[in-house]
Amino acid sequence: MQIDYYPLINKAMSAFRLNNRFSQLVPEEHFFEKPFITIAREPGSGGALITYQLGKRLNFRVHNESIVDEVAKSTQKRKAIIKEIDEKGRTYLNDIVHSVLNPEYVDSSEYIEELSKVILTFAHQGNCIILGRGANFITPFARGLHVNIVAPYDVRVQRAIKYEGFSEKKAKRVIAKTEEEREEFVKTYFKKDLKKSNAYDLTINTTNYSIDGAVDVIMLAFRRKFPAYQRFRASILSK
Repeated sequence: MQIDYYPLINKAMSAFRLNNRFSQLVPEEHFFEKPFITIAREPGSGGALITYQLGKRLNFRVHNESIVDEVAKSTQKRKAIIKEIDEKGRTYLNDIVHSVLNPEYVDSSEYIEELSKVILTFAHQGNCIILGRGANFITPFARGLHVNIVAPYDVRVQRAIKYEGFSEKKAKRVIAKTEEEREEFVKTYFKKDLKKSNAYDLTINTTNYSIDGAVDVIMLAFRRKFPAYQRFRASILSK
């Protein structure tokens, strides 16, 4: 899908560049007429499975791989290059070194600017779920439902062993590495704490929730935050 960057998004990104601080972006809320959902997740919490099941139940498009695809298109880089830096924090020194050694390298400012454009465009289109990438820090809080999926560390390790077939040692290593990269990503680019509870409308501990049970809770929260959406959807379906 080819994305059209709307004028307001380009205007917002121009302000981004002038401020040189990505955490300063606050889009105009009226530009986002249709609701959307952002989901952050701890590794091993079941967040991705919940996201895709929620997408089916709401008939919302899930943006995960499509985010990487669109950033790759807009930066004119191979998808593999973008995946290497996706949801990972980096230092300015790393940018300098890699830009010299690797002609395909995407520096931090270019990457986060294009990522923000893509996420804002998806949010503007609405009726979608945006998985990860600090989307709750990029999009207007009032226009989306922002969810965080968590579980205790021991529970997540056991799930990685059971469902991924990892040894206990590998499960702990993968979870620690993924968690560190995601937290550093948000801290580096948005100057925010990924685990801060007030960054979300809803946090679900999935220890005692099935996938469908967690989806039920999110759908209820979505309907409460956007009650008019149900009436709008019903009027469309009845035509």
